[in-house]
Amino acid sequence: MSLETNPALRRSVIYELYVRSHTPQGTFRAVEPDLPRIRALGTDILWLMPIHPIGEANRKGSMGCPYANRDYRTVNPEYGTLEDFLHLVDAIHDNGMKCIIDVVYNHTSPDATLVALHPEYYYHKPDGSRGNKVGDWTDVVDLDYAVPGLWDYQIESLCYWAQYVDGFRCDVASTVPVAFWRKARQAVERVRPGAIWLGESVHLDHILAFRRQGLYAATDNELFDVFDILYPYDIWPLYEGATGGTMPLSRYFAALSYQELSFPTWYNKLSCLENHDQRRAADRFPNRDSLLAWTALSYFQKGTTLLYAGQEVSAVHTPSLFEREPIDWTGEDLSPLLRKLYDIKKRLPTDAAFHVEADDAQGLAVADYRDGQHLAVGVFPLAGRPGTAAVPLADGNYENALTGESVTVREGRLTAAGPVIIL
Repeated sequence: MSLETNPALRRSVIYELYVRSHTPQGTFRAVEPDLPRIRALGTDILWLMPIHPIGEANRKGSMGCPYANRDYRTVNPEYGTLEDFLHLVDAIHDNGMKCIIDVVYNHTSPDATLVALHPEYYYHKPDGSRGNKVGDWTDVVDLDYAVPGLWDYQIESLCYWAQYVDGFRCDVASTVPVAFWRKARQAVERVRPGAIWLGESVHLDHILAFRRQGLYAATDNELFDVFDILYPYDIWPLYEGATGGTMPLSRYFAALSYQELSFPTWYNKLSCLENHDQRRAADRFPNRDSLLAWTALSYFQKGTTLLYAGQEVSAVHTPSLFEREPIDWTGEDLSPLLRKLYDIKKRLPTDAAFHVEADDAQGLAVADYRDGQHLAVGVFPLAGRPGTAAVPLADGNYENALTGESVTVREGRLTAAGPVIIL
């Protein structure tokens, strides 16, 4: 893993925000009044989804996808001016948070600035036309990192934005050469020491499909050489299966525990229940008690926790990437719970060994951190009903850090009606 990675990131929370959908206005300036609330949730890092202009050619929907970038060095006029953006970044910093922005370096829109300036920077299909390697991404064309000049242009762009922001979320990071990301990180470090690098590592099926075509795609182990945090997509299909009833919980948690032994010591996998590409957690878990238990586990497990804007009010609709769909903020407010979980996360011994197991019959998970000096235990009734589990604790009474109430371990077992976290 990158030698510059800050281990405190494992105890941090990222809040993902789509400027277009966050407010009715959909602008940089309109986000600013909400920053104190976002910080009070327990947010360390604010991730702004792509801030750049969106292509017109082959546009999806009426407003286009922010991941069809038209220009790497300017901001989307729909959101405001560069001055408005910099004002927002300053406000994020003033509210005690860091700011990272989305960079989309695998592809651009077909009418991007670079198409006209440097057509040689693009991937060409066998017939000689520009194109992309993922067929349904019809609104983008892929870049070709075999061209050295592209590396220089992209790194210069990153260094420009690093003057203002604290790091980057890198879209489809797996299909851009790790060697490029390594060089980029070294350059950015000179501009913004300690910059944060979150990589969207992709599904294993995506990597396999690329390699079967003779195309480049890096595994998580390769990406951890550069990135501080990687996506959980390597086991996301297991999460979907376990939560959708098509496979046992134990299969998903066995894979989650295996990461402790298969990744570098300082690995950091993003812990999330949803994001802008995935189904909302409140839709996936309509049982309120189940939603609360899964939310508590997402904070307890090893890795930076991600909240997608609207998750804190139990939003069930994922805003379209291609239209203006402001978030409905009238759902059940989970903010008090999230703040408690944030405070607990800061106390977790995340350098210790992490392990989680499931009781499939009860729909219950037991997780712990252990290293000989530290012990933290969590019991999570994921099915939304009380359950009893064996725990690695001596018999006696303990405080549930989440509620302040006393819980009892008797004959090595603990009964939990809701999430229980013992530090």
